[in-house]
Order: sequence, then structure tokens, then C-alpha cells
Amino acid sequence: MRTIKSEQFLPVTIEKAWEFFSNPKNLNEITPENMSFKILTELPTKVHEGLLIKYKVSPLLNIPMNWVTRICKVDEPNLFMDEQLEGPYKVWKHEHHFKKVDGGVLMTDIVTYDIGKGFLGDIAGWLFVHARVEGIFTYRKTKLEQLFGK
Repeated sequence: MRTIKSEQFLPVTIEKAWEFFSNPKNLNEITPENMSFKILTELPTKVHEGLLIKYKVSPLLNIPMNWVTRICKVDEPNLFMDEQLEGPYKVWKHEHHFKKVDGGVLMTDIVTYDIGKGFLGDIAGWLFVHARVEGIFTYRKTKLEQLFGK
């Protein structure tokens, strides 16, 4: 298992942060284009516990894969969590935390994942998967600065 933690200050109210991040349609806007990310599910404007979201994504070598996640916990406006039910990882759990701080919101993403596939998965992780996952959050930070400021 591997865990990545990413923190970012956003100069907005917690309500504004929650409004943006809890709308699953906005995920397209903060996902790198080179992942060929496409949401297949008709979505509500706000996450809720039990929400299933189906995607088509090409995380590696432009090979399209199905990805299905479930929103497993919601604590508005502080937290929501999703987990992969079907997709490229053996395990994928993503926590989205929002904390009101002076001048804005501290947003924290915590992703715990396991590639699986034994020794071959370990090699793939070292060669490119870990860097690819970290790159998603690097892209996201840049995109969020463009959307909300520093």
C-alpha cells in the first residue's frame, strides 16, 4: 500500500470550496487531459453517500479502462471519501478534507492505493505508476491556483 498526501491553501470560503469539490462534474476540470478522463454516469450536482460514478480513463499507455468509484462517506462541508470498486488498482481510497483557516480553506487529499499484480505491480509502480499518481496532484494544484488564486 502506498499513501500520498497533498495539501493546498485555497483563498475561498469553505462553502465555496465544498460547492466546487462536492460537484462530481468538476472532476473533469482538475484531471490532466492526458488521462483521457470521461465520466459515463449521469451525475447529480452534489456527492452523497452511495453515489456510484463510472468513468473511462487511460492512466497508462493510452489504454482505456473502466473505473467505478463509490462515495462512501460525506460530512458536509468537511470531508468526503471515495473508493474504487472497479479499475486499474487493487485498492484506491481517496479522502477529500476541507478545513476553515484564516483567509480561506486548507484542502487535504489523502490517497491510499495498491497496484496489486505482485512483483510486476511493484516494478510498474517504481517505473511509472507512483510518478503518474503524484503528477495528477501536481497538475491539480496548478489548476486550482488558476481557478481560485494562491
